[in-house]
Amino acid sequence: MTDRFAFTLSATDGAARTGTIHTPRGEIRTPAFMPVGTAATVKAMLPESVRQTGADILLGNTYHLMLRPGAERIARLGGLHRFMNWDRPILTDSGGFQVMSLAGLRKLTEEGVTFASHIDGSRHLLSPETSMEIQRLLGSDIVMCFDECPALPADEATVAQSMRLSMRWAQRSRDAFGDRPGHALFGIMQGGVTRELREESAQALTSIGFDGYAIGGLAVGEGQEAMFGVLDYAPGFLPADKPRYLMGVGKPDDIVGAVVRGVDMMDCVLPSRSGRTGQAWTRRGQLNIKNARHADDPRPLDEHCTCPACRGYSRAYLHHVFRAQEMISGMLLTWHNLHYYQELMAGLRGAIAQGRLDDFVADFHAQRAGGDIPPL
Repeated sequence: MTDRFAFTLSATDGAARTGTIHTPRGEIRTPAFMPVGTAATVKAMLPESVRQTGADILLGNTYHLMLRPGAERIARLGGLHRFMNWDRPILTDSGGFQVMSLAGLRKLTEEGVTFASHIDGSRHLLSPETSMEIQRLLGSDIVMCFDECPALPADEATVAQSMRLSMRWAQRSRDAFGDRPGHALFGIMQGGVTRELREESAQALTSIGFDGYAIGGLAVGEGQEAMFGVLDYAPGFLPADKPRYLMGVGKPDDIVGAVVRGVDMMDCVLPSRSGRTGQAWTRRGQLNIKNARHADDPRPLDEHCTCPACRGYSRAYLHHVFRAQEMISGMLLTWHNLHYYQELMAGLRGAIAQGRLDDFVADFHAQRAGGDIPPL
């Protein structure tokens, strides 16, 4: 254990890296996938169950927690870790992405964003300073700068104006965060799909100085090819001795492609959201348990998976409980999906450490190309 935040690299394979983020609440093995606990819970999962899947860190959501139950209340109750019964690291996003999605319910100025709550219509101001204070009250181990993220596609002038506003907000976030040993502040690179803007953003952030750097403004409508095009160069603009976090990604093939290009951390609601809607992610790709083809199938979702859903339950049972709208359906499918994601990350870490990432990636794509095993 350490009383400070630090990052060590242990191996590289091409642009891909594996290492460890050290925090007072425990180590985070990278590349890392962070399950999303938007409202202080990973939906359909107990915290100890999330840990059993192999997760080292969770993500919480500043926007949702500030509205309900409120950051001050969480602070009075001992902070977010105690509140949600998770004693390991927590990263909180700044709220900027959620405010962006409010569209007509927000007003953007140099000071920050004034918006109407989606819950009760109450008015709030979220600025770099208030975002830092809310995340301080929550007790986040990794705090994200407040930024503005335009949806893509957008014209280059709009993206440039937004990016430069985010860089001014990054400086204000750094100033408001102050000196908090054991806690980290990450800057967020913006710039859309324009190389020059991404480089300008990276230079602005590194001149300010952060404990880690996120690549924001992707997975917002540009498509995988464009996203990978940015990731071919953007991680290289960031310091090699700091963690690199790709925000809001994604599907398994997105994750593999991002790791190959030098990304260390990712998050996405997909594995838990898919679990609640009858979708299972497996080595052979996505499986829809709603389909009638599974109604009489005694096999597990994945014959090689060791999660509780695959060890103890058949596709036929999972099909039945989903169709019957039983809660256990979302619980088991979410556990399976998170287990699969963490198993994928462990495989990537091992392949990088052993210098065989190309073979791992080739096997990953070959298995998915084969598709699901036909019904019995």
